[in-house]
Amino acid sequence: MNEETGSPSTVAPVAAVPDHAPAPPQKSALAMTLFWLRDLMLSVVIAIVVILFLYQPVKVEGTSMMPSLVDQERIFINKFVYKFGIGDIQRGDMIVFHFPADPSKSYIKRVIGLPGDTIAVEDGVVYVNGKRLDETYVPDEYRDRQSIPLLRVPPEHYYVLGDHRTSSNDSRAWGPVHRQYIYGKAVFVYWPLEKMGILR
Repeated sequence: MNEETGSPSTVAPVAAVPDHAPAPPQKSALAMTLFWLRDLMLSVVIAIVVILFLYQPVKVEGTSMMPSLVDQERIFINKFVYKFGIGDIQRGDMIVFHFPADPSKSYIKRVIGLPGDTIAVEDGVVYVNGKRLDETYVPDEYRDRQSIPLLRVPPEHYYVLGDHRTSSNDSRAWGPVHRQYIYGKAVFVYWPLEKMGILR
């Protein structure tokens, strides 16, 4: 008898414990495939959203930016890099803008002069603030022998030139571009595949 309760003492049977716990069931191959497809589709959707809202695909038309860009190449332009203070327009950037004389047309040119800079062209050689500009992107066979009198780039304006100087309609003809017309920076060639890469 148990002295505390006055009831008979009993011992509960102990269940036998197996040596090894059973392994958790393995996920089926179908479930794993579905998870992989879900992740792939999510990645594709995110990529599409980024391209549509941050980048815009455009086709190059004309030869004014050869050899950096050639006719019919496809490129991405970044539409937000110059907005919201994310980035400043720098000398050497390839920018896309509405042509001031006809905003229905878009041009792509290289930034040569920033607001406040002085620009002069002597026999095809560009001088910025009195110093010769090193333009490794302009092969000698694409350089013309034109001369432009000294000018100062007005506030909120940018002096732009095409790399193919003998076939480019640019600031030498119609002056600097106002900031309001600039809407993107050319950043990446995606077609043809052999030229795929970042633009510089």
